[in-house]
Amino acid sequence: MSATVFLFTPPFTQLNTPYPATAYLKGFLNTKQISSFQADLGIEVTLAIFRKNGLARLFDEIAGSDLSPNAQRIVALRQDYICTIDTVIAFLQGKNPTLAHLISKRNLLPEAARFAQLDDLSWAFGSMGFQDKAKHIATMYLEDLSDLITECIDEHFGFSRYAERLGRSANSFDELYESLQCEYTYIDRLLIDILKQRMAQVQPKLVAISVPFPGNLYTAFRCGQWIRSNCPDVKVVMGGGFPNTELRSLSDPRVFEFFDFITLDDGEAPIENLVGYVEGTKSLSDLKRTFTLANGAVTFINNQSCGDYRQGQVGTPDYSDLLLTEYISAIEVVNPMHSLWSDGRWNKLTMAHGCYWGKCTFCDITLDYIKVYEPITASLLCDRMEEIIAQTGQNGFHFVDEAAPPALMRSLALEIIRRKLIVTWWANIRFEKSFTRDLCLLLKASGCIAVSGGLEVASDRLLELIQKGITVAQVAKVNRHFTEAGIMVHAYLMYGFPTQTAQETIDSLEMVRQMFQAGVLQSAFWHQFAMTAHSPIGQNPALYKVSKQTEVIGSFANNDIVHLDPTGADHDTFSYGLKKSLLNYMHGACFDYPLHKWFDFKVPRTTVAPDFISNALSEDDYTGPKPTSKVVYLGKPPAVEHFTKSKKGSQREMTSLTFHAKSASGSISVDREQGVWLASVLPQVSVDNPRLLSWQDVKASYEAAGLDDFELFWDNKPVSTLYKFGLLRL
Repeated sequence: MSATVFLFTPPFTQLNTPYPATAYLKGFLNTKQISSFQADLGIEVTLAIFRKNGLARLFDEIAGSDLSPNAQRIVALRQDYICTIDTVIAFLQGKNPTLAHLISKRNLLPEAARFAQLDDLSWAFGSMGFQDKAKHIATMYLEDLSDLITECIDEHFGFSRYAERLGRSANSFDELYESLQCEYTYIDRLLIDILKQRMAQVQPKLVAISVPFPGNLYTAFRCGQWIRSNCPDVKVVMGGGFPNTELRSLSDPRVFEFFDFITLDDGEAPIENLVGYVEGTKSLSDLKRTFTLANGAVTFINNQSCGDYRQGQVGTPDYSDLLLTEYISAIEVVNPMHSLWSDGRWNKLTMAHGCYWGKCTFCDITLDYIKVYEPITASLLCDRMEEIIAQTGQNGFHFVDEAAPPALMRSLALEIIRRKLIVTWWANIRFEKSFTRDLCLLLKASGCIAVSGGLEVASDRLLELIQKGITVAQVAKVNRHFTEAGIMVHAYLMYGFPTQTAQETIDSLEMVRQMFQAGVLQSAFWHQFAMTAHSPIGQNPALYKVSKQTEVIGSFANNDIVHLDPTGADHDTFSYGLKKSLLNYMHGACFDYPLHKWFDFKVPRTTVAPDFISNALSEDDYTGPKPTSKVVYLGKPPAVEHFTKSKKGSQREMTSLTFHAKSASGSISVDREQGVWLASVLPQVSVDNPRLLSWQDVKASYEAAGLDDFELFWDNKPVSTLYKFGLLRL
């Protein structure tokens, strides 16, 4: 089988699902009738290492080495690892789920140093979580082997990253270049053996290597190095998230000993022009956003007459060629969202290109991947979802937007429900007030199971400095809407933002504690602030009272900037206490534990009122409906019964409407005229109708029936309880 383009992701990204860049590009190339083949070399190398024969060869590689006590233990248990490895991998691939019971007993798998750090598993997973508990144990088993590889075979090894230190903030190419002159490591040899087989199979004219993260960089260069040396007629291009952010000022010509081209930003137009170039139909000057070496100098070519493709033109991501049944579901960290991220295979999609908000001062909002906002229609999204389900046989979707737009999420949810698709999906959002109770219920009904969003520094002063456009109280209310709808909420938390004081760090921790205690937050993770070159802070640090410590622009990677924050706290010291407290809060523990006891140094007492979040949640935030807001009914037609109610000698004509949802039933009784009208309007506002009626339309219909006080009827019991059965205002 031959193809014009060979697309691949080098080791290592996630083990549970392929990184989607190659699938996106393959889908686009399909629309241009350009043949392509794709591979995820990360999962292929992983499976070559962690199998019976591969592990036996690995142990042979380290015989006679000077070993640490931990490595000595693992080597002593060599046969136990070799005998169990195929079984463990099959279990993590979902092929032998009943093994969870045996693994959970902890008498099947050998255990080394990672298990000394293991959390109390009963506390972490409860008595019912056999599958998750077993996956966590199996993951620790693999991590023990990873530690052995790092110590004895290849110091750069890591499951979701490889030689990441060589790629992260590498202003100079020197260290990486020197590493690439060394002999192949054991992992390198496995990688190149697989690459050779793939190159012989595909026989491409162009190899496109996607490098999303620093942890893919070293292996990308190793692959490019081998191809340039052994397949001189094949052109090699690098693209992806790493060059898009780090290599925008590239000037080191040595890079082009390994690659012919490096492209920036959206890859569709650049790769199409490169195909034309290698086939002789386009010239060098036709290339789009492409670095190459011309006359010995690094040259950036950007044909301005060539426009980018709109999102409706790029085709449906194509996951064919990938080993979709071979991915490994691991649970490395006992964190609900991290488990969702790494457990199970998710089809990746985006609702929109770029970010509809585009203001956060720590974010790379000057770059096109965030700056250029273009949403996709809900109908086209659903078309693509159906195509991917038919191709992969899997109906889980992770929308990887910078922030999914609420209006588009609403439209997508309605379209999913209308098409009667059974899908599971989750997305990244902004915690904005658009996420009302009713919208969250709609999202849940369409299959949304979780959202993640940036609470960042839970301080209103700093949120304003970030230009996040939210307040802590608002986040709490939005989180309650999601939680009550049954949608898990994960918050990205930040510490170390410019000018953040120790007081604000402790107060932020208190806000987070109260949200977990109130039950409106189920998962979170602390990240330390990093200044990047393409963010507003990186471009104007004085405005945020910080100074750059790395002003010199290197010839290779340039994004992360070391900075000095003279007015802020010593942020590094807070890391352990913040993360330890959070782990406990996520498991409903230690809410009464004084905040200062999480730290081994003196910290200020919180100034946040102990009932701040509960008070925010108890505030009445009702706002009158907008005339243009839509009314939609998701449920079945109710059973209607008319009856006469007698009380103290007077009679009143009434209507009873009985509603049946999947897990509950309920009835309401209203005046007969109102009941007749309500029964007649529900089919009109049914989700199956392509045109939704507005609030104003529904009110006009009510009044046309000769009825009075529409707001009094609609916003008070019993009609106001019908949201439980799918009567929503959006």
